[in-house]
Formats: sequence, C-alpha cells, structure tokens
Amino acid sequence: MPKPVLVVGAGPVGLAMAAELARYRVPVRIIDRSAARSDTSKALAVWARTLELLAGAGCVDAFLAAGFRAEAIGIHAGGRLIGRVPFDRIASPFNVLLVIPQSETERLLEAHLASLGGTVERNVELVAFTDTRDGVTCVVRHASGAHEHIHAGWLIGCDGAHSLVRRTLGMPFEGDTLSTSFLIADVQIAGLGIPPAELAIFWHPDGALMIFPISPGRYRIIADIGARSGHPPSFEQVQAIVARRGPGGLTVSDPVWLSHFGVNERKVRDYRAGRVFLAGDAAHVHSPAGGQGMNTGMQDAFNLAWKLALVEQGQAGPALLDSYSAERSPVARHILAESSRLTRIVLLRTPLAQRLRGFVAHRILAFPKVRRAIVDRLSEITLAYPDSPLNTGSAKGLHGPAPGRRFMPDGPVQVANAPRFVLYAREDVAARAMIARHPSLLDFRLHMPPDENGIWLVRPDGYVAATARAGHWSVIEDALSKIAANAAHAVNTHGAADAPGVPSPPGVMPG
Repeated sequence: MPKPVLVVGAGPVGLAMAAELARYRVPVRIIDRSAARSDTSKALAVWARTLELLAGAGCVDAFLAAGFRAEAIGIHAGGRLIGRVPFDRIASPFNVLLVIPQSETERLLEAHLASLGGTVERNVELVAFTDTRDGVTCVVRHASGAHEHIHAGWLIGCDGAHSLVRRTLGMPFEGDTLSTSFLIADVQIAGLGIPPAELAIFWHPDGALMIFPISPGRYRIIADIGARSGHPPSFEQVQAIVARRGPGGLTVSDPVWLSHFGVNERKVRDYRAGRVFLAGDAAHVHSPAGGQGMNTGMQDAFNLAWKLALVEQGQAGPALLDSYSAERSPVARHILAESSRLTRIVLLRTPLAQRLRGFVAHRILAFPKVRRAIVDRLSEITLAYPDSPLNTGSAKGLHGPAPGRRFMPDGPVQVANAPRFVLYAREDVAARAMIARHPSLLDFRLHMPPDENGIWLVRPDGYVAATARAGHWSVIEDALSKIAANAAHAVNTHGAADAPGVPSPPGVMPG
C-alpha cells in the first residue's frame, strides 16, 4: 500500500496541490483544522497564467463561469485620469483579470478535487511530524481530541503565513512588516462614473483609495489608514474615506465584510527540507499590490505536483524534486520585490513625491509598450525559469521560446491524467522513435513546432524543458535521461493511471 502525500491546509494552494496530485493518481490526503471553508472574499484576483494552468487541470470553465471579468485598471488623481491599462493585450487565451472571491475559488477547487475522488478532512489539525527519510510520520488531532498517526510519503505545508510546518522545520521567515495598515470593505457602490469592469485607483494627498469590482454593483474597497488599531474599521470610517478620496457622488451601502490588515513581505530561502515541502503563504507572503500572492502560491502547487507524481510513480529520479525550490524561490523573490515597489509608490506621502508620481505615471502610461509590459508582468505570463536545473539546449537561431520559458500551444490545451512531457517537432521516424523509447515520460501525440527547424520538449506545466535544432535528437535524449536518472520504476511504464481499482476521472483524456 503506497504511503499518501499529506497536504496540510485547504486554502487555494492546498486544494490546487491535492487536486493535481489526485489527477495524476498519487494517493493524497488533505487536512484542515477549520470546520468549514472560508466564507470571506479575501484574495480576489486570478490572473492569466493561473487560468492557463487551471485549463490544463481541466477546471477553468467553472472559474470563468463563476468569476467577474475585469477589463482594465485606471489610475486617477486630482479629478483626472492619469492612465489606463487594458487587459485585452495580455498574450494569453485568458486576456482578462478574473475577479472571484477566495471563498468561491476554494469552493470550485474543492468540487474539482471531489470529481477526482478526493475530499478535505476538516477539523483535523497537524500537531507534530518527523521526517524518517523513507517517509514522514505525522501526528494529527481530530475534533474529538483523538490523535492519529499518519505515515506519509511526503508532507506539504500549505498552512499559511503562520505555518506550523515551517515553524517545526525551524526555517527563518525573512523579511519586513510595514508600519502602515489598510482597511478592506466589500460593499455596494452607486454613482461610480467609471466602466463597470474597470479597477480604479485614486491617489489622494491623504492616501490611496482602491475600488475593485467583484460583481455588478458590488466592490472591494482598500485604503491605507496609518498605524493599525486593535479593532476593524467602522462603516462610517469607510464612508468618510470614500467621500474624501474618491471621485465624489458615491453612495456606499450594504457592507458584507469590514476588516483591516497589515502588510508582511517575507519568504523562506528554501522550499524543501528532506521529504517536507512548503508552498504558498507558508513559504512567501506579499503585499496585495498586484494581486499576485494567491496566484504565486497556486503556481507553486502546479510546479511541484507533476514532479512529485513522476517520482512517486517511479518514472523520475528524486533529484527532480530539487528543482521545485530552485525554480519557485526566485519567482517569489521577484514578486516580493515588485509588489513592495508598487506598495511604496502607493504610500508616497510628501506633496512633491505625489506630484512627481502623477507626472511620471501619466507620461509612461501613454506608451502602449509600457502598458503591455505592466499587464504581462502582473498576469505572470512572463515569469520563467531561466536558471532551472532542468533546462537543456538552446533556442538560439530558432523562432520560439527558450528553455525555462512558458510555451503556449496554438490549439486547445490537452488535459491528461498522467504527467507527460510533450514534443513539438516535425513528424518523422526519429521523433516516433524518441516517443517509443520514453513511453512513460512522453505524450504519444506529436505536435507542430513553432519553427520547423527546431524541436521543443515541453514540461507537464507548460514550460520549455529543452530545445534543439531539427535532427539533434541527442539534446532531447539527454534532457529526458536527466529526468529519469535514478528513477525507482516502482510502477509499470504507464504509471499510476493503470493501477487496478483506480477509475479515470470523468471527462479527462488519457495521457
């Protein structure tokens, strides 16, 4: 009986992790100490790169149906529009910002997990664990007070900023806490004279006011309010800030959530310690500026799940797992730096700095290339793994993405129930021979390359693993051999999808 992977925390990151492992037929248990899902909106933004990965997982349609599609962000100051950044130029099939309450994101991911045969074990709390080198012995406490020992193959801490997993590992959570706090309110607003699908930022001498649409007529308000007090803001305080900093003529009503928060900017250096991993807020916390925190965490899950599946199924060597932290830690460092920079721009206080901010923003946002660069970075489609230990070959002289870059196929994304690399190359005997030599790593389908003079090997998460000039199959062979090095081959060559008694998830094509 294989040991399950134990995922701790059933927020968006933990649910994405468990669902991906379940999709790849890796035994998984996911626990959460809460009795029920969160009922507050919290994180709202789902950007294009996350939507692409959800498409690969087979559940993006449910998100698109439930979310609100924001089309642009506008910056206002002194009663005028400083600049507007539309989202329709994002180089992705999902060229919008999907606004969806975190409670809905969790509901949809939990439903997706259920469709794959998984379930969240609630009122179950991790209290201790020991890495035994061939597994992780975990002690969990149930609502009754009874303790259970779980002998897991791997432990993944998706248990948030106050992660017990991280603290037990003794990993420093390095970074800063800003002295300024922010109020947050989900309310109805009437009289807002901007397009209903547009996010609005108002720069005011007193501070910033951000108004984001959640659904028709309902908005998220965020405003900086100075030093944090011991209790949440009142509705009267929200009304006063909107009246002073907003465009005027607004009617605010029907608050469903009033809260406040401080900004922490912290991360661990390494996301792995032996058989224990960290993901999401357990590994990195960000300013909400840019709305990338949850997206970055969910992308942690998509990065780790396919690697863990290949190792668990005996198709890849354990060294593959070292690439998780090597790839994802620099991404979080980059996101932290950018969100910190955005936050400090918003919090400028001196009149001269505020005037200069407005002047510079107005000038640079007039250039289409600048607007596109901003939104491509926010949407995370430009994030890459240029220094990944998995990268092989070079795209020099070829028209197509280099190793470590995101690869977007021309056709629809194929949903597979096994983690497979995909070849983009001309149809020939050598290509078919390569697939025949690596049936457990390569998808049996061959796809047209972006340049007929080249070969692209694309990872299960849609990033390029290797490139070579046409005919140079030794480069691709080396890349696949590196993945498979020291593989345990604990299962048959078709992987866990052929294990007896494991049904195929509905609507999923075999890999």
